Amino acid sequence: MTRIRPRLVAAPLLVLIAVAATGCADPSADPRANGPGASASSSTAAKGYCPLPEEKGPTPTPCITFDWNQRVAENHAYRSPMPITTQQKAQAAPRAERLASALKKLAATGTTKEGLRAAAADALGMRSEEIEVQGDKFDPLRDMLVGGGEGRVCVNGTVDSAGQATAEVIGRTADGTCLPGLGGH
Repeated sequence: MTRIRPRLVAAPLLVLIAVAATGCADPSADPRANGPGASASSSTAAKGYCPLPEEKGPTPTPCITFDWNQRVAENHAYRSPMPITTQQKAQAAPRAERLASALKKLAATGTTKEGLRAAAADALGMRSEEIEVQGDKFDPLRDMLVGGGEGRVCVNGTVDSAGQATAEVIGRTADGTCLPGLGGH
């Protein structure tokens, strides 16, 4: 039978208590803290948020202007398609019609992910590895996005929850894909 020595158990416990206690310092004791006890080297005060005109309360000085809608738009700009010319749209329009037709047939019969990629690749004149797919309802084909393209031009197709298929010619997104990214927060 093994006997545990009290000294060996107490030593790690004391170390744990000492480590935990060191993280409990008073924040005002930090020489970097802004306020009456701040050091002379800390000449820049933290800037506050500028409240919107309809918000009540004092305005901090100096304040940082902030437009939430602009910030969200900038954050999601990578999802926006790049502009393409009218000529590029016209040149890709026949491929969009072929993709919409292929998706209508598949919506009626159902398919697999590989079958969807192959049909879209055939309609767009591409390799199936170049086709992007979002969604997971293949039989019947519903709520799906499929797309592919060359250069800045993409042809994206959609099958909605009722099985209606459409396709459109758009510019590639800023992050390099034809279909919009699924990210967000």
